[in-house]
Amino acid sequence: MEGKPKRSSFTGSLGFVLAAAGSAVGLGNIWRFPYLAAKDGGGIFLLCYLILALTFGFTLLTTEIAIGRKTQQSPLTAYKLLHPKWGWIGVLACVIPVLILPYYSVIGGWVVKYLAVYITGHGLDAAADGYFTGFITSQGSPLIWFAIYLLLSAAIVYKGVEKGIERISKVLMPVLLFLILGISIYSLTLHHSADGVTRTGLQGFWIYLIPDFTGMTFSRFLTVLMDAMGQLFYSVSVAMGIMITYGSYVKKETNLVKAVNQIEIFDTVIAFLAGMMIIPAVYTFMGREGMASGPSLMFQALPKVFAAMGAVGNIVGVVFFLTVAFAALTSSISIMEAIVSCAMDKFRLSRQKSTVLITLLAMVIGAVVCLGYNVFYFELRLPNDTVGQVLDVLDYVSNYLLMPIVAIATCLLIGWVVGTKTVEDEVTLGGVSFGRRRLYVVMVKFIAPVMLALLFLQSIGVFR
Repeated sequence: MEGKPKRSSFTGSLGFVLAAAGSAVGLGNIWRFPYLAAKDGGGIFLLCYLILALTFGFTLLTTEIAIGRKTQQSPLTAYKLLHPKWGWIGVLACVIPVLILPYYSVIGGWVVKYLAVYITGHGLDAAADGYFTGFITSQGSPLIWFAIYLLLSAAIVYKGVEKGIERISKVLMPVLLFLILGISIYSLTLHHSADGVTRTGLQGFWIYLIPDFTGMTFSRFLTVLMDAMGQLFYSVSVAMGIMITYGSYVKKETNLVKAVNQIEIFDTVIAFLAGMMIIPAVYTFMGREGMASGPSLMFQALPKVFAAMGAVGNIVGVVFFLTVAFAALTSSISIMEAIVSCAMDKFRLSRQKSTVLITLLAMVIGAVVCLGYNVFYFELRLPNDTVGQVLDVLDYVSNYLLMPIVAIATCLLIGWVVGTKTVEDEVTLGGVSFGRRRLYVVMVKFIAPVMLALLFLQSIGVFR
């Protein structure tokens, strides 16, 4: 063991906000948000998501960032500082990113693979039936692209908070916003005629934006609400140690209320634009049936959309997968940073040694995930009524089981054990006004735990 290294910090509020927003803006926003919005009646889902972002998301973000800054520790040790008997939350919060990083990097490798395909002008190949399945079931290629992606993430984390994470976030996040906005505007201009029917991107946008109450029942509305809450829960990067870790790098003079508001806005805008980028394009070329493509949307449906665009489709494909790659990278470095920070605080290792060890661990687990579609292939029915392979099992355990437990326990700890004043005092340092104080107290003590419990019960198959 080495002497405890000096704790890093963000140079200012902007660096922290962009890094935290980068963590929040990942594959969940660009991949999962659009198909959930299409499935759940467009505007209804958007409205639920917005309300939850201003209440539920605000509560969890504020709590974790405040815990991080107050304790100046990673989650593994932060919870124990708050209360010795509740240190187990930190253990779970550290286990979650250990499970997520390998399979997230595998998917990141898929994105980089598709980016390379479009850059080399072979976009039509990606649109062929069976291309994606053929790629992920091969033994060599997925491993190579996964390794490239993981090592790129590790190189950024290796450089540290200021020279690595903050510097890359200040570059990638503005570029990411510009690219998403550009493709979104382009999607609105699309039109396509087939079988005597002309569909436009603008029509797809209105389907996305305007609430569809057709066949809406109370049970159906609850499903939409739970989908929106689940998406927000995963989108804002809570309950996986990231925001506590990033919070521990925030200087005391930073206005946490303002920072949380900015992160919320950035995350919500990117999620909305992701839907605006994808849904109009898919609707134009594939109709409502294409909008129901589900999780396969990005790697199977969209390449067909790009192919249908003609010569310009390959260019759009390059820009799209570059955008997704940037979004994935800003998230994966935050996931790895949470684990590295835990190793540094717990075992007093240097950043460099921690990063190398975590990378090797992720490399081993990620290789198993890659081979889960061939050598280690199996089909396991999960409690949420889905059938999964290795990747899906890791995703289910981390996202659907452990994360809700960590979030519920955090709410109980802050709301009922150590008291909300612990967070309130940290937020109001330097005389900062906490305008949503009453909302925060009610949410963290009563509403958030109940909603999280319902989400957990849905995840384990109690509600179908």
